[in-house]
Amino acid sequence: MSAGRILAFFALIAGISSTQTSDCSYSGLVNYLNLTNGLLTMIRPVRNWTDPTSVQLDVVIYGILDLDEKAQSLTTHIWTQMYWQSEFLTWNSSDFCGINMLVIPRSILWTPDLTIQEDTSDTGTVQDSPLITLFPEGLVSANRHQRLTSTCQLNLYLFPFDTQHCNITFLSFNYFADGVKLGCNQSGTSLTSLSEQLMATQGEWQLVNISIFSYSFTKQGVSRSRLTYMVSIRRRPLLYVAIFVVPLFYLLILDLATFFISEACGEKLGFKVTILLSISVLLLILKDMLPSTEDTLPVIVTFCTVIFGLVGISVLEAMLVSFLLDLDSYCVCKEAPCSVDVHDVGTSLESSHHNETVANEEQGRVNLESHFSLDLPCDLSVLRQILEEVKAARQEAEGQGKARRNHVCYRRLARIIDNVFFTFYFLGVVTFLLCMYIIWIQCSMHSMH
Repeated sequence: MSAGRILAFFALIAGISSTQTSDCSYSGLVNYLNLTNGLLTMIRPVRNWTDPTSVQLDVVIYGILDLDEKAQSLTTHIWTQMYWQSEFLTWNSSDFCGINMLVIPRSILWTPDLTIQEDTSDTGTVQDSPLITLFPEGLVSANRHQRLTSTCQLNLYLFPFDTQHCNITFLSFNYFADGVKLGCNQSGTSLTSLSEQLMATQGEWQLVNISIFSYSFTKQGVSRSRLTYMVSIRRRPLLYVAIFVVPLFYLLILDLATFFISEACGEKLGFKVTILLSISVLLLILKDMLPSTEDTLPVIVTFCTVIFGLVGISVLEAMLVSFLLDLDSYCVCKEAPCSVDVHDVGTSLESSHHNETVANEEQGRVNLESHFSLDLPCDLSVLRQILEEVKAARQEAEGQGKARRNHVCYRRLARIIDNVFFTFYFLGVVTFLLCMYIIWIQCSMHSMH
């Protein structure tokens, strides 16, 4: 009984002494971890050099600032959080009054030398947190805030209904895959949801998805670990539809409506030329927006070019019809004097014939005997003169009829050309718009899914 009491007494003394010797200060933990040792900043924190250091990265996008089509670059605000394991920095939190986190200067520990392969921004845009966080199990956490301008191979074929996929690739400057292995801590779905919640600005773009790919890249017998975040963003097309697609469609409908304008008013050709110039202005504006590095023309460029060509052909047709109508008017003006001469000749013939008949009747009443003694040569000359005048009048009447037939032919030809061209033009416009709908809208809807 006395021996049991003695053991309990010694156990109580040992517990009291251990409680008195436990250190609840951060400085005690710093001394325990030997953080003042300069070797911690120089070497990779592993006990066996063949063991790779696993670095986990999480990237959160909280701002899509700009996408430059000319420079083929994407500017974003990103927040990067890195995690890695240090085998030298572990402690039991119960030995230090429950301390389960230690924040120390970044400069006293080894940190991964990571870079972004597509980064073209200045070094001043990167803001590394001056502090890092330690956890009892040896986990180290470091944060970085960056205004990232990265290269991005854009596909503008479906502009402005396009979806772009831009990569942010992390890799180590000096360590191979057997030294530093990159991975992610969270899934792409959770990072997408978190980015949408924290998004401060998106401009004309909408974040669609963040996909994560971890792989090793071997070049010249050397393997390096890479972690790629593929950021998918979709353009908001409403503004471009309002300033490009709708005006072009409206101008095309106006060009179709010009076929109902009468040629007599003389404004049809001028109106078509005005439409053509308006489309050329839209083409110039589009040229300043899109780069000239595309292998295939964007659909909107094809849309503008085809409409420009259709209106141009319509202008040429209007010029041809106007020429035929002017030729018809010229023929009418030329034949008008001829018709007046023929009428005068007919009138003179009728009056001379009437006068001659009256004279003959008077002469017959005055002297009946002279009726049997006519001067035959004189009467024959008068008849020949009348016959020649009738022949001349007939020739002039035939020429007038031929000119009238030509006049009718030019006007009829102009009407036929106008009607036939309008039919084919209307069918061509409808077919073109259907093709644009299939290629443009359907492909863009497919890319969204």
